[in-house]
Amino acid sequence: EMLAAYLTDHAESLSIATLSRRVIAISKAHTMKGYPDPRNDLVKLTLKGIKRIHGKPQKQAAPILKDDLTVMLSHAPENLKGCRDKALLILGFCAALRRSELVNVKVEDLDFNTQGLVLTLPRSKTDQNGQGRKIGIPFGRGRICPVGLVRLWLEQSFIENGFLFVSIRKGGVLTGERLTDRSVSNIIKDYADKAGLDAEKYSGHSLRSGLCTSAAQHGVSSWKIRAQTGHRSDSMLARYIRSGDLFTDNTAGAIF
Repeated sequence: EMLAAYLTDHAESLSIATLSRRVIAISKAHTMKGYPDPRNDLVKLTLKGIKRIHGKPQKQAAPILKDDLTVMLSHAPENLKGCRDKALLILGFCAALRRSELVNVKVEDLDFNTQGLVLTLPRSKTDQNGQGRKIGIPFGRGRICPVGLVRLWLEQSFIENGFLFVSIRKGGVLTGERLTDRSVSNIIKDYADKAGLDAEKYSGHSLRSGLCTSAAQHGVSSWKIRAQTGHRSDSMLARYIRSGDLFTDNTAGAIF
């Protein structure tokens, strides 16, 4: 009854996603201590009612598609910062990385071979036990090569170990401190603005959703996309394929 009352009190001030996460956390805290799970029928019905009355689509960041990324990269300055930013944007896109994963990439996680680059993620949101996941990034077939941009950043920065993406002071001096999640968002918004896009629509998730959406537009199968992104199911992947895919093989388009 207390949990149901809590949900009701916060029905208008908190999103459905936030309320659902808190219910799960409260439930987990109880069961870990050996207490009964408080998610009974009353709580479930209360949450369902709140969804029906106050539910609205979750705000999603716009995807950075391949063409968008190409324009963004063209605005990178010809200096050390520009070199870092291009490597960060292309790696985040091609590996469909979350912000937290991108800023925690280390040089030791990279393996260059004859086919391209293998990135090993030691831990991710869906791999809390740290079993690790390998992501293949092939050489580019056009003007932009993701492997080449990452290698160029390593050569220009002289970083041999530790975090791959670090902050840079004015004058091009590397601090050795890794970038933050917020830094990634700011970099994305900055280059989106330079490319003539509405920067407010983009966030750290735009690279990950951009790869998913771009791949879907090019007819890549869902299981192949999931192999790159680490999504466990098509339903989870579908959240990342944005409206840019609405017109690909559209049913109405096949008729008219």
